[in-house]
Amino acid sequence: MDKKYQMFIEKVKAKTGIDLSLYKEGQMKRRILSFMTQRGFSDLLDFFYAMDQDQKLFESFLDRITINVTSFYRNQYRWEVLEKKIFPLLLEKTKNLKIWSAACSSGEEPFTIAMVLSKYLPLSQIRILATDIDENSIKKAKLGLYNERAIEEVPPNVKLQYFTQSNGLFKLDEEIKKTVTFKKHNLLSDSYPSQLDLIVCRNVLIYFTDEAKNEIYKNFNKALKIGGILFVGSTEQIFFPETYGFEVADTFFYRKIKDL
Repeated sequence: MDKKYQMFIEKVKAKTGIDLSLYKEGQMKRRILSFMTQRGFSDLLDFFYAMDQDQKLFESFLDRITINVTSFYRNQYRWEVLEKKIFPLLLEKTKNLKIWSAACSSGEEPFTIAMVLSKYLPLSQIRILATDIDENSIKKAKLGLYNERAIEEVPPNVKLQYFTQSNGLFKLDEEIKKTVTFKKHNLLSDSYPSQLDLIVCRNVLIYFTDEAKNEIYKNFNKALKIGGILFVGSTEQIFFPETYGFEVADTFFYRKIKDL
C-alpha cells in the first residue's frame, strides 16, 4: 500500500469510522481514484482536505465508495428458495421472526423480504431491521421511490399489489414501508443485534478482505439463534461453513448449528 493512500484512508477512518483498509485494496483504490479525478483532483491528500471542507463533496464520496448496486428480487430463484423452503422451516419454531437485512443499501432487499414473508404473515406482524453504512442510502430507502430498473424482477402480481406508478417512478405501499426499521450500521466496527432468526447480507462481502470477512462471519454466528439462517449473495459461497458454526441449508443459505 503506497504511503499517500495509507494516509488518506487513515484520515477517512478518523473522520468517519470507516476503515477502508478492510476492503479489497485494488477495487477500493480504483473507485476512489476514479471519483477523485472526475472531481478535478490529482492528489489524494488535497482531495481529502477539500472534502473535509465541503460536506456535499464528502457525502458524494461516501456514496461512491459504499456499494449501492441492488434491486428488488435480485436473483429471483434464491427468493423462491427463501419463500418455499427457508421461511416454512423458521415459522415452525416461531411466528415472531427476528430478521436483519445487513448492508441494505436503498431498501430493495428488506422490502423484498417483507413481500415474500407476507405470503405467510400479515404485514402488521412483520418486523425487519435494515442497516447500512451510507446515510444517503437510508434516506432513499425511507422515501420508498424506485425507478423501473429496480423493480424489473418483481413478479407482476406483487408489483400490482405493492407499487403505484407516478411520474415515471414507482412508489412503495405504506404498509410495506412500516415493516422495516432503518438504522446506520458499520459491519466492521459496530455491535450486532442478537437472537436473530434470519440475516440477509448479499453482494457486499465480496468487497471485503478475507480477514474482514472472517470477522463478519463470526459476528453473524453470534447474532443468530441456533437454527437461524444466513442468506448471502450468489458470488459469496462460504466454502468451509463449519469453520463459522454453520452448515449448508441450501445454495447460499447457511444454518447455524453451534455457537463459536
